[in-house]
Formats: sequence, C-alpha cells, structure tokens
Amino acid sequence: MGTAATSLPERNAAEVADLVLAPETTAPEVRARRVWQRRQMYIGQVASYSLGGAVLLLYAYDGAVSMAVPTLFWLGGLLIIGTFTVLSEAGFGDRFDDHYLTVYQISAHMALQLVFLLAVPTIGVAFLAVLFLIFAFGTLRMTSSQAMLTWGLATCGLTVVFLGSNLPIGLPVATRLQRTASMLCFVLVIGQCAFLGLFGATLRKILYKRSIELKAAYRRIEELAELDELTGSYNRRCIMRLLDTEIEKSRRASTPFAIALIDLDWFKRINDAYGHPIGDEVLRTFAITIFANIRPADSFGRYGGEEFLLLLPDTSGDVALRTLERLRGIVADLDWGAFSPSMRVTISAGVVTLRDVDTADTFLARADSALYSAKARGRNCIATS
Repeated sequence: MGTAATSLPERNAAEVADLVLAPETTAPEVRARRVWQRRQMYIGQVASYSLGGAVLLLYAYDGAVSMAVPTLFWLGGLLIIGTFTVLSEAGFGDRFDDHYLTVYQISAHMALQLVFLLAVPTIGVAFLAVLFLIFAFGTLRMTSSQAMLTWGLATCGLTVVFLGSNLPIGLPVATRLQRTASMLCFVLVIGQCAFLGLFGATLRKILYKRSIELKAAYRRIEELAELDELTGSYNRRCIMRLLDTEIEKSRRASTPFAIALIDLDWFKRINDAYGHPIGDEVLRTFAITIFANIRPADSFGRYGGEEFLLLLPDTSGDVALRTLERLRGIVADLDWGAFSPSMRVTISAGVVTLRDVDTADTFLARADSALYSAKARGRNCIATS
C-alpha cells in the first residue's frame, strides 16, 4: 500500500547525518544533497504505491473490489508524490528547517488512506495498516510538536471513519486469492517497517560515529587553543594555569616544585641579522629540543616573545639546576649552522623552588630576578635565587 518509505538506507543515512552535522545548512552542496535525498525518497514512495496497487489488483481480479480502485489508488499516490516532487525541485522546502515538509506529506498520505478506507471499507483494514507505516516513516523526521499535530489529524480522521459512519471495515478472506492478497498487505507493511527500522538503525550508527569524530575534533580544538601557534608549546594562558595547578599539588602533597624562566640570548639580534622567518625557525627548533629532553611530567610553555617557562614538579633545587644546565649545554651544542654558518644560539635561565610564602606571582618574580642575574653574568648560564 502507499507509504513514505525511503531507499538505500546505508547511503541515505550517511547523508542525513551529514545534514544533521552540517554547519551551513544553506550551502549549495547541502541543498544539492537535500534534493538528491528527496528524489530517492519519492522513488521509494512510487515503488511502495506500485506494490500496494498490485495487491489491490488481486482483490479486484477476485471481484472483492472494483477494477477502478487499484488504478485510482495508484494515481492518487502519484499525484501526492508528484506535487511534492515539483515543490522539491523548485526548492520550496529549502526555506524551512524541515525541508521534507514532513507534516504535509504525512497528512496527504494519511488523507488518501482514509478516503479509500471510506470508499472501500471491505478492505479497510489494509488501509489502516498503512497508517502505522506512514507514522513509522514520520518518526524518523518529525519533531515532538509535529508528531502531536499529525497524531491529532489522524485522530480526527479515524473519529470520522469509526464514529461518523457505520461502515463495515474489514479484510476479505473468503477465497484463496483474497487470503493471499490480505497476507501480502501485511507482509508488505511489515517488510517496509523493517526497512525503515534498518534505515533508523543505520542512521543511529552513523550519527554515533560522527559524534565520536566530533568529540575528537573538539578535543583537538581545545588542545590547539592551549598551544602556542609558532612553537607548539603551551601558550601563556595555559602554562600559567598549569603553574597554579602544580603549586596547589605541591603544597597538598608536600613535594618540592621548581620552575625555570628561560630566555634565548640576544634573540633580537638574530631577528635583525637573519630575518623573522629564520627567527621563527630558531624558536621552533629550540622548543622541539626542550620537549625532547624533559620528562613527561614536566610542562613547557611560551611565556612571551623569546621567554619560556618550564615547570618541574617533584623536583628539588639541586636537581632543577642540573636539569637546566644540561638543557643549556644541549642547546649550545646544537648545529645552528643549518640556518646560517655563523649562527650560534644560547640560553639563560633563572631557576627557583617553591617556598611556603610564595604565590604564583612572587614565584615568577623570583624566577625573573634569577634570569636577570644570569643575563648580568654574561648570559649562556643558569642562575638561582
């Protein structure tokens, strides 16, 4: 019997998922995809009405209904489908959130079933069964308000049929052919319901997969929001937040905590002599070098310009000094000649350990003071305070 069934569930569901997740629902490619989806749906509806008409032909052949019934039923279905196809190709539905015009389609299909139920009550049960299929389709696309509206319309129509008339609504089973046709009515309805169930299950799987992809993308966005675009180290906001966290952890666990404020020596001269693109490469190379030579528990971020902040949790002052001295030597020994034969890059650092009276600001101020001392001693050295 006539339905609003769709086709190609796997592919169609993927496209529905794309539409659900599409950031720009008015984009040309989205509109083109919508048109393609609607065409597939209308093709499925034509096939469904054709199958329904074929079953009615069996009733007509057996004499249970007039030969005009299957023809009019099929033409009525084609008229509804054709009307919505014209609207679809004209882009009428694209101006609405529900571009399928679901309520109007379901109402039209329900009205057709109710008309034939009144006109041919002897096989009315078959048309009633199709109402369930129409609603099964609608549940895939309707909002709660649309569902309530169409339910109300269906209730009004059924009230007219059952309470406004005394028609004997039934399903003929007097002959073998009638029993076959009646069986096929339910077989087709159940089969198409199963098809819609497959479509819905496929859609849920794809939406679940897309939700996982979106969560991963959001996590990546959050990571990028915490990273310095040039060096890949934490940006200032993030490293300062981590500093507060590590201070709290250190005090709660009564463990030592050290930080180092690191500065690339004479970096402005590098920019002036070799250009900012080379200066950027120097910063990237320095950051990569530090990352490769610190512990997973350590945190490294760009504090500003050519200054970087290294957090060393569970680290005493002596260990922190040795760690920074080792990093200083590694940076100084790198072959910077790849950027320019005469280039040499060194670092200075101020290393301090957390005291009971320290706040994040005073902690950093002490590190900055130690860094100033290292620079005053000629740079390419580590100082503490």
